[in-house]
Amino acid sequence: MNKKILLTLALTLLFAWGIFHFKAQLGLLILPLFIGLVLFVTLRLYRLMEKDDGSSED
Repeated sequence: MNKKILLTLALTLLFAWGIFHFKAQLGLLILPLFIGLVLFVTLRLYRLMEKDDGSSED
């Protein structure tokens, strides 16, 4: 795997752990942070799938 992909996944997992570990202190801010995290991961995976589709056609 690419180092950039692994770094992104590691930071995402760390951020997710932080969100749920400090959910009492974050209060209502937890929902927008969680939605942003899910959106970020979804778009990253979509970009990876696009790269796979583009390289298989060549």
